[in-house]
Amino acid sequence: MKRTISVSDIRDRKGKDRIVMVTAYDATMTRIVDASDVDVILVGDSAGNVMAGMDNTLGMTMDYMVYHTQCVTRVKPRALVVADMPFLSYQTSVPDAVRNAGRLLQEGGAAAVKLEGGLRVIEQVKAIVRADIPVMGHLGLTPQSVHAFGGFKVQAKGAEAAKLLMENALALQDAGVFSLVLECVPAAVAREVTGALDVPTIGIGAGPSCDGQVLVIQDLLGMDKSFRPKFVKQFAGLFDVIKDALNAYASEVKQGTYPGEEHCFKD
Repeated sequence: MKRTISVSDIRDRKGKDRIVMVTAYDATMTRIVDASDVDVILVGDSAGNVMAGMDNTLGMTMDYMVYHTQCVTRVKPRALVVADMPFLSYQTSVPDAVRNAGRLLQEGGAAAVKLEGGLRVIEQVKAIVRADIPVMGHLGLTPQSVHAFGGFKVQAKGAEAAKLLMENALALQDAGVFSLVLECVPAAVAREVTGALDVPTIGIGAGPSCDGQVLVIQDLLGMDKSFRPKFVKQFAGLFDVIKDALNAYASEVKQGTYPGEEHCFKD
């Protein structure tokens, strides 16, 4: 029987083994991920972009996130499943934050939650941790703040901004997070933060010095030709593979060669 990766396993990777994290939002993709060497599955609010066609993540609700988390956890993957807390599920109050984090575990089946922000949501983080719900932090480019940032831009550029990022990272560590995502920050800044923390960092557009890396699975598989940010490496080109398969299917249907005799039921 496969051994499920735990929060403690991820925390203990610091300074030892690199952490591999990808997103997943449905059972089919989760089964494929479960056959790989991935350590953490993030049920990201990026589902709003890649699954629902939204322009950003702000339209994702708790009900959507619970649904996608259920789709992943029903597979019972070996990887640790972390679910994103969507916009306005935790910013409004501490009780809301604890209640909604609890839903992602109780209804969704996740083992941990991730939320964006540092000092401004530190009381929410502390309260969720006190409720025995593991929390992954997220600093740098936090997509739920896209309008406040004026777009998707690299963060922590300059000495003052880098100092503020460090202060937020240390505060999150003190609040009890077991790991921290750093998104779209200069590689040198991510290296400094990673070296200062006792918990592992997981980078996305944050250079090679983080303790692990995360990518949206559709991005790394090359499933969308219209979106390829600087930090993404495509490890496959599935857009063309899938398109060619669909065209082959369409051709055989139109020519009458599919279904063949081998695909038919006998009397």
